[in-house]
Amino acid sequence: MSAQGNTPHVTVVMPVYNAAATISATIASVLAQTFTAFELVIVNDGSTDDTLTRLMPLAEVDPRIHLVSRPNGGVSSARNLGVELARGELIAFIDADDLWAADKLAAHVARHRSDAKLAASYARIGFLPQHAATLDACRTLSSVGRGPLRLIEVLGENPVCTMSNLVVRRDAFIAAGGLDTGLSHAEDQEFVARLLSRGSRIEAINAVLVGYRFSPDGLSMDFDRMKAGWQLLARRHLDGPALAALEALYLRYLARRTLRSGGSPVKALSYALAGLRTEPRAFLADRRRGLGTLAGSFAAPILPRAMRRHVFA
Repeated sequence: MSAQGNTPHVTVVMPVYNAAATISATIASVLAQTFTAFELVIVNDGSTDDTLTRLMPLAEVDPRIHLVSRPNGGVSSARNLGVELARGELIAFIDADDLWAADKLAAHVARHRSDAKLAASYARIGFLPQHAATLDACRTLSSVGRGPLRLIEVLGENPVCTMSNLVVRRDAFIAAGGLDTGLSHAEDQEFVARLLSRGSRIEAINAVLVGYRFSPDGLSMDFDRMKAGWQLLARRHLDGPALAALEALYLRYLARRTLRSGGSPVKALSYALAGLRTEPRAFLADRRRGLGTLAGSFAAPILPRAMRRHVFA
């Protein structure tokens, strides 16, 4: 099935900012999809490196690629602009440093065609080292639950994890008001939480369809700002003991993310201990994960960075 000459069923929205090192591999993973009735809307958000130079030849030779360039306005407004320009019934997001499995779109389209009332879907994620070129390099995999996604899951360790994992009906995205452009972190988590709060249903596909790249200098590695964004989000929905329990889980998650990415071992330990102090029962409810995070956080400072990234992947 070809998208050329027809209205595409899926619009892939890709915000791009200074992504010259990874953009070619990311676009290649989109263009390699087995489901081909899609368009790719790339919003170049004021890149100052040679990202635009790499993008222009690709847009010239493939009619599915629509390139828009604008002054920097932030990732949320770039995604919102991509949706405004979209023609597809389904919107699939991908960041400029992530990768997709070749059957990513086919799997999501099949799920939505089988359930027209489903607002959004997501899948499992493989976590990639910085310079990986394929999903074969995944070190660890995420897990997903059965049945509809719950708000408590999103506000906790968030199995959706990244916008690169989300496919949403265009009408549901618009009805929810799009992404909050006032947030610089947790904006994807906030959007999913808002969808659920409106009564929308989101379900998982039990397959690894996304490669999430750990880029030590990227926005997704600024864990303190991630924590601040999460706290703002969580306080919109919870307070008291419920908030404390989820904060303990989120701090445990940040400790594990720091260890996996090769970040500061001192920072990982501070997150783990803060989570344990905040609500020890919640932190240790999953004994294997809780104790493993504590053990890893205590051991990390004595290991070289390269070894930490290998051991804790």
